[in-house]
Amino acid sequence: MTTAPPKDEQPEILDDEVESSRAPLLDHLIELRSRLVKSLLALAAATICAFFFADQIYNLLVAPFDATALDIRGSRLEFIYTAPLEFFFAKLKLAMFAGLFLAFPVIAWQVYAFVAPGLYKSERGAFWPYLIFAPILFSLGAAFVYFIMLPMLARFTVSMEQVDAATTTIRMMPRVGDYLSLVMALMLAFGLSFQLPVILTLLAKIGLVTASGLGKGRKYALVGILAFGALFTPPDAISQVLLAVPVYLLYELSILCVKMIEKKAAAAEASAAAE
Repeated sequence: MTTAPPKDEQPEILDDEVESSRAPLLDHLIELRSRLVKSLLALAAATICAFFFADQIYNLLVAPFDATALDIRGSRLEFIYTAPLEFFFAKLKLAMFAGLFLAFPVIAWQVYAFVAPGLYKSERGAFWPYLIFAPILFSLGAAFVYFIMLPMLARFTVSMEQVDAATTTIRMMPRVGDYLSLVMALMLAFGLSFQLPVILTLLAKIGLVTASGLGKGRKYALVGILAFGALFTPPDAISQVLLAVPVYLLYELSILCVKMIEKKAAAAEASAAAE
């Protein structure tokens, strides 16, 4: 029956574990270059594949806006482009945006493979859940934009059209580049905002934040969330409120997650002290 090493020897074991994985600086730089090249190749390959489906992807992004317009005014939207290559560059931008989603597993693995040798075994195991939950939360943010945000924005903007025969007709005819920029900005803003639980639990893991501290900082967090919404969403109250509400709920969820981490850490310390 094996017994655990004495507590005074455990730090030496952990130090030896990291020491055995050390490499000269040049080797680290060579590996970093290799990881970057592989990530860029994956992004380029994914972007090229996505470009062949750019029309279908663009139509998919237009669908919630178009469906709402059809429901309100009984006719579909007409998108325009005013420069010869505007739609081509819009599709290229869209392909890069979609390629980043497709290549994320490869990029995340390259990041993990680069930093893993410098982590303890326990830290490597704790790192994996964040690699899994980060894209899931980002996708939830993008889905929130697609299924909730875009229909509400469409209903608001289409309702402002002026089609009365007695007055000048004013119809919304979005440019393809402007609409794509709007959708990408919203998805990035919401996707990054939905990373709040991941960021705060990571900070809690390394002891930079506590549940009590986060609880006391609620009012400051709310101000920061509103400021973030004003900076990264379109200049209208609807977008800012729609961003602020779910992100604040995620902040409260983060406090619960940090409490669970603290309880687990306290239980581990009590178990170690008992031994």
